[in-house]
Amino acid sequence: MKQASIGWQNWLLLAGVVGLSIAPLVLVKDAEFGGADGAAREVSIEIQPDYEPWFQPLFEPASGEIESLLFASQAALGAGLIGYVIGLSKGRSQNSSQGSIEPPNSQTNSPSADKS
Repeated sequence: MKQASIGWQNWLLLAGVVGLSIAPLVLVKDAEFGGADGAAREVSIEIQPDYEPWFQPLFEPASGEIESLLFASQAALGAGLIGYVIGLSKGRSQNSSQGSIEPPNSQTNSPSADKS
């Protein structure tokens, strides 16, 4: 496959991801997009009104913006780690399929080895 067609495929995939991300915001008017934590809390209170949490959070962010920042940072760090591992694995598999090139032997390339 040509390099130019791969580049176009990447751009089309990126446009598709952006389109799928924006579509719910545009198509669903007056929708409230909440997190899973809030929905789970509401359902647990609805099922059992006297529910007591098992533990309290160790750290409570000062605001929702800081909480979003920490969540996005955690997601970016995880995505970077996964990308690194995939790239490392792909590089190693390509390297092994091309055949390993051994470093030159120090005895055969040294000037003293030629004299004997």
